[in-house]
Amino acid sequence: MAMLAVAACGGGGGGGGALGTNNPGGNNPGGNNGITYTQGVFPLSSQLANQCAAPRPGTADRSGSAFTESMFLRSWTNELYLWYSEVPDISPANFTTAAYFEELKTPLTTPSGRDKDQFHFTYPTDVWEDLSQGGVEVGYGAQWMILRGQPPRQVVVAFVEPNTPASTASVQRGAEVLMADGVDVVNANTSSAVDQLNNAFFPAAPGEQHTFRIREVSGTVRDITLNSVAVTHQPVLTSSVIDQGGVPVGYLVFNDHIATAETQLIQTVTAMRNQNVRELILDLRYNGGGFLDIASELAYMIAGSAQTAGQSFERLVFNDKHPSTNPITGRPLAPTPFHSTAVGFPVTSGQRTAPGTPLPTLDLPRVYVITGNNTCSASESIINSLRGVDVEVYQIGSTTCGKPYGFYPQDNCGTTYFSIQFEGRNAKDFGTYPDGFTPINSPDIGSVDLPGCSVADDFSRPLGDPQEGRLRAALAYLASNNNPASCPSASGFTPDPGVSSKQSAATPDGQMFKSPLRENRLLRNELQDATML
Repeated sequence: MAMLAVAACGGGGGGGGALGTNNPGGNNPGGNNGITYTQGVFPLSSQLANQCAAPRPGTADRSGSAFTESMFLRSWTNELYLWYSEVPDISPANFTTAAYFEELKTPLTTPSGRDKDQFHFTYPTDVWEDLSQGGVEVGYGAQWMILRGQPPRQVVVAFVEPNTPASTASVQRGAEVLMADGVDVVNANTSSAVDQLNNAFFPAAPGEQHTFRIREVSGTVRDITLNSVAVTHQPVLTSSVIDQGGVPVGYLVFNDHIATAETQLIQTVTAMRNQNVRELILDLRYNGGGFLDIASELAYMIAGSAQTAGQSFERLVFNDKHPSTNPITGRPLAPTPFHSTAVGFPVTSGQRTAPGTPLPTLDLPRVYVITGNNTCSASESIINSLRGVDVEVYQIGSTTCGKPYGFYPQDNCGTTYFSIQFEGRNAKDFGTYPDGFTPINSPDIGSVDLPGCSVADDFSRPLGDPQEGRLRAALAYLASNNNPASCPSASGFTPDPGVSSKQSAATPDGQMFKSPLRENRLLRNELQDATML
């Protein structure tokens, strides 16, 4: 992943554009298996699959060419792409396969001027399988935030997970990285220097050792050495109950919809219920997504049974060729419900909740959600689906990433392709928010304006500190009985219109990079299909 050379990164599930294929395009004499291009005529993709320029031994691959690989992508897109009718039908003859895949998406833009499709990317199949099946992410336990990706760069620590090399080295939120492996993070501007920086920030395997010079919030500059490990993420990073004028207010930092989140969320909500929490501030500013069922469970625990009874959490909508059946699984389309009992996610470490365990509830008519442009996918589905059952949602922070869409990963000839195939909609049949949710006083153009305050991220204080900028604004807004006059001047902004958040050289709200497993919504009941949303 090219973290600092952000123009090289894709806009989808975690740097996919940097890992694209580069097969030669054009007609390969004798290798096209009799396949030709005719505008408007689309053979079945199943008839074109696995015809490869370089067949893999021991697989279903057979001899073909880059042209046949591209023709497969053309038919596959016509069958399953959500906006297939908007894709120009052009011959693949003069494109590499990777370049042709980039043409197989809608050219339209959203009202804000961003690309309508920002989530079109690829992974080498072996890399994707290791990631999706193993779920291991290598790092130091420090989540980097890129405030500026081009010189003069600025990289700070957004948070540190416990029991990791970064926590052992006493790295704190807000620390700015000045040097990495002797390279100037702020000013280095050669390809070799950028490669060194990316290697340091994003180690490829456990056991690597890299040095960093950091400037702490206090101003102290020090050098540290970090060894890369397979990081075990803590999805509920911190929680507390804050006394707000005699009202117990729950505060919860929730960073990942992963399997271990289920038990942690249940324990946290149970503790809040036992302390008679009457308001909740849900901090999703760094939550890129994960299992949709976890999102459903949390939404139910917030709203309770009375508001969610008989309502759907989210349903999937495919293109108009597939109005009632999932075209990948062949199953009838059915919505994800609000789960009132635990799914019982299996976990490799930590405590597992037994399937069917009744979930605790707070029974709240409203929730205050802290967001940023790193709030995506399953996190946005919490916001959208609570609004679908008339739970009031107040937003503090900046515009969310705008990702109501999903896809089934598709391998062909050693490359796994990700192309939008469906949209998630709430109980009121709403799910079109490609420009995200935005506080109503923000200058951003969002798809949905929510009551609340535009507030920039505050790296000068720990998460959970009542004086941290976004939490302070949320508490003040709540105390004012949701009076807009209590908001500070708008300061939380997303990337410039027309520029993908993954490509912006200067993202005012900051951009972090996670694996696709932490930046999407996973459909647990179809994991055998590796379904992602």
